[in-house]
Amino acid sequence: MTPLGAGILAAMVTLAADQASKLWLLNGFDLARRGVVKVTPFFDLVLAWNIGISFGWLQTDNQAAQLALMAVKVLAVVALAIWMARSHTRLATIALGLIIGGAIGNGIDRLAYGAVVDFALFHIEIAGNTYNWYVFNLADVAIVAGVAALLYDSFLGTPAAKAP
Repeated sequence: MTPLGAGILAAMVTLAADQASKLWLLNGFDLARRGVVKVTPFFDLVLAWNIGISFGWLQTDNQAAQLALMAVKVLAVVALAIWMARSHTRLATIALGLIIGGAIGNGIDRLAYGAVVDFALFHIEIAGNTYNWYVFNLADVAIVAGVAALLYDSFLGTPAAKAP
């Protein structure tokens, strides 16, 4: 498989896994009705509707702002796809595919529900105080993994093509 094919496959697998997990948690598992589901002492399933961007920043239900976020996301996906097509390393191409698949997955949520479906919550209790990480989903995991892989490839791998 060519590096570009591997990147496209990474995007498709990411998108499919993200959307399948969200559909199952919303419809099959009925997470909205169940509320907080304790999985481990440090991990819960919770339903959170993120109307902002990454990590819940820029929270707004203003329709014009939501359309602006979607426009930025579309432009970002196009730019990433061009970068992926020009990439010279398999790792960078797959990393870009992960980012693209995650961005499209969260974009589908925004179109379908008006918000991104988040459900994974890590937390820790120290001295009686509970500290929570941001609630996230598989698309977010893929985006973070893709960015980490791009950084690794940029610093330690073979030089990749420059971003458009």
